[in-house]
Amino acid sequence: MSRSFLLGLALAGAVTPALAADSGSGMNPVAVTMFVAIVLVTLGITWWAARRASSADQFYAAGGQISGFQNGIALAGDMISAGALLGLAGLICASGFDGLIFAVGYATGLPFVVFLVAERLRKLGRYTVADVLATRLSETPIRIFTAVATLVIVMFYLIAQMVGAGQLIRLLFGLDYLYAQILVGALMICYVMFGGMVATTWVQIVKAVLLLGAGVAIALLVLASFGFDYNALVARAIAVHPKHEAIMMPQVYAGSVWQSLSLGMTLMLGTAGLPHVLMRFFTVPDARAARVSVFWAVMCQSGFFALIFVIGFGALAIVAGDPTYLDAKGAIRGGGNMATVHLSHALGGNTLMGLVSAVAFATILAVVAGLTLTGASAVSHDLYARILGRRTATERSEIRVSRLATVGLGLLSVVLGIAFQSQNVAYMISLAYAVSCSSTLPLLILALYWGGLTTRGAIAGGVTGLVGAVLLTVLGPPVWVKVLGNPAPIFPLDPPTVVTMPVAFLTAALVSILDRRRAPAASMPQAISA
Repeated sequence: MSRSFLLGLALAGAVTPALAADSGSGMNPVAVTMFVAIVLVTLGITWWAARRASSADQFYAAGGQISGFQNGIALAGDMISAGALLGLAGLICASGFDGLIFAVGYATGLPFVVFLVAERLRKLGRYTVADVLATRLSETPIRIFTAVATLVIVMFYLIAQMVGAGQLIRLLFGLDYLYAQILVGALMICYVMFGGMVATTWVQIVKAVLLLGAGVAIALLVLASFGFDYNALVARAIAVHPKHEAIMMPQVYAGSVWQSLSLGMTLMLGTAGLPHVLMRFFTVPDARAARVSVFWAVMCQSGFFALIFVIGFGALAIVAGDPTYLDAKGAIRGGGNMATVHLSHALGGNTLMGLVSAVAFATILAVVAGLTLTGASAVSHDLYARILGRRTATERSEIRVSRLATVGLGLLSVVLGIAFQSQNVAYMISLAYAVSCSSTLPLLILALYWGGLTTRGAIAGGVTGLVGAVLLTVLGPPVWVKVLGNPAPIFPLDPPTVVTMPVAFLTAALVSILDRRRAPAASMPQAISA
């Protein structure tokens, strides 16, 4: 039997007594049972996939044998996460229309992926985004930069997911936050280290199906509570909320055109530069399957976000008006992110609450596994196999380095998850999207559509966008005010994409034009044709 499955059984056996030890503290035994069942099922998938991940092609890209439909469901799993089920529903419950803005923005991101990059990526790449850029540009500098940008995006995503997982387990199961972090990190390492892309894909598929099923069940129960009259649901939500009709209008983003434009650019374009999303297009056999993947992903994602409209207003109408789920100050117990969990309890008791809690945790595990594989690929394929060990690396040693990188990323994510336990991690997600829009995406667009891009221009534009996105986010409201406690931000926009993305494009173009004037015309690269 595979080492991953034996290790997983040991982890499940270790955590079950720890969870059960707190059963007298009001912990939901149904949630624990479903939690352990989902962990064992996903570890079984990893054991099955480990036997099919013997080559680099299978480990990084599942041998290119994932069908368009399967990859579409897995891609949807990357996009619809616990952050959507818990976070977006909580945001709609708290702010109404402002939460709907985020839902619509995320839902429109994937079509931009297929229009801009998906088909060309599949034709040109092998495993990572750097493979595509290296077909046009000098390999060593472009792989180093792309690997660094990928790791920055991945780590901010990982921190947010790890903190979310730790808080979910602590609140629902009574397990100490430290042990929750160790558990998530260990499971993540198992999925990626032994199963690679095959395991990550099928874990995402299982998680997406479970999440869609849970969303449909909650939405139907909410609508049934109001006689399947959506207008009655919204009317009740308006009556319960302290701001009443005002929640149906933009609030936070109504005052600044530039703020709204920056947020829209980030939500809609950021997906097209996310490395863990783009990596999925290398798992299908051809460009047509890549298009089919996006079609099914968009269908699933759009359907899910439509359900979020019902779930968010349902949480406001049912939970926010029930003292059972409120603390002494009248706020939702456990914070706004727990609104969906409380709603599931109000609608279906411990059984539905246990299902939703377990599915939310499975969602986090799946997203974390995909992110970790992407980061490990950047280290092993882009840095080790193509640069550091170019002359000595073998396929076997490359996979070994990837597994070591997985362990390193897992340990680092646990440490950072613990360090950021008390911080507001929402800004990390926006920073990941801002970095994507300002570094990876400009280089991809210019490399695919403009023959004038040079290596110096790409590096200059990418570094400018990467550093600018990080720096302006630190100086902006998410960090300077909300985390560091200063009275006013130095840079007013959150996120800073409306500034950093055009600057990245402009810098890359100007440096490339100047570079071309110094170089012989015959040596100039050409745009990548579709």
